[in-house]
Amino acid sequence: MRVALGADHGGYELKEAISKHLKNQGLEVHDFGTYSTESVDYPKYGCAVGYAITKGEADLGILICGTGQGISMAANKIPGIRSAVCSETFSARMVREHNNANILAMGARVIGVGLALDIVDIFLKTEFSGGRHANRVDLICDIERGEII
Repeated sequence: MRVALGADHGGYELKEAISKHLKNQGLEVHDFGTYSTESVDYPKYGCAVGYAITKGEADLGILICGTGQGISMAANKIPGIRSAVCSETFSARMVREHNNANILAMGARVIGVGLALDIVDIFLKTEFSGGRHANRVDLICDIERGEII
């Protein structure tokens, strides 16, 4: 599995811990930055990870900023991206299983490293269940195309 990572300055340290964790599992990690705690603008990193997914360069993405909200909002502007902010494991499982989320966003100022790694593991291991949920995801795609539902 190819995982794209991105973070702003507030999420840099958590991104580094997640990168190490994923590499230790043998996953292919594409790090889109940032590469320090120096202040940066989160939309740049949310978009970099989102475009990596839509271009087929990564299978799933993980984004981190202070709350996870801003960087997720930026990524969600890209058609085909379904980024979800998760602060606990149940939501991480459900956004993959029911919503086919392709980016996990987390807040480094909201959760600690241990919980973040558990959330990452569940997000990456959970498969989309399809079925009745596929129709709902298709409706989201219709909205992206400007179709009235």
